[in-house]
Amino acid sequence: MRLFAAVLPSARALEELATEVAQLKALPAADRLRWTGRDGWHFTLAFYGEVPEDLVPGLRERLARAAHRRDPYELRIAGGGRFSDRVVWAGADGDRPAMRRLADSASAAGRRAGLAMDDEHRPYTPHLTLARNRVPHLDLRPYAHALKEFAGTTWTVDALSLMHSRLPAPGEAGRQPRYEEVGSWPLGH
Repeated sequence: MRLFAAVLPSARALEELATEVAQLKALPAADRLRWTGRDGWHFTLAFYGEVPEDLVPGLRERLARAAHRRDPYELRIAGGGRFSDRVVWAGADGDRPAMRRLADSASAAGRRAGLAMDDEHRPYTPHLTLARNRVPHLDLRPYAHALKEFAGTTWTVDALSLMHSRLPAPGEAGRQPRYEEVGSWPLGH
């Protein structure tokens, strides 16, 4: 199974972001981007990749422990940017140190479950991927600029989720990965 740990935004936060993304899609050349659907919007905490079935129970147990050790915290979707001219993303505002600690705990859970994690030297940047660029020389700065002032409603992050990523079959052009929550643990319980 292709798995990752994530924070899922509240329904209201997703609705506000959907309204903002609709405006982004009106910008010039927006039809040349591959936009993610709102059912794919999440804050990845730790990416585990392909996890052998026999390691999943241990990962689930360690994620439950990690969630138990972390308190709920406040977050909102705010701002945005781009990764080079490849990805347009929305950012996070609020208790980002708590988010980082939760991401560190999710990564540690993967390592303790026996997974090879390659994120130890990379700074954690909480973001939701909104669109991917597959066209050479398409400037994504206007999209990043348009997101700069966006600020959604604050919600309480109260759970850590384990997500299954189902990639489209080879040759299915334009299809998006599908994400399914396969585990969720309340924070601080």
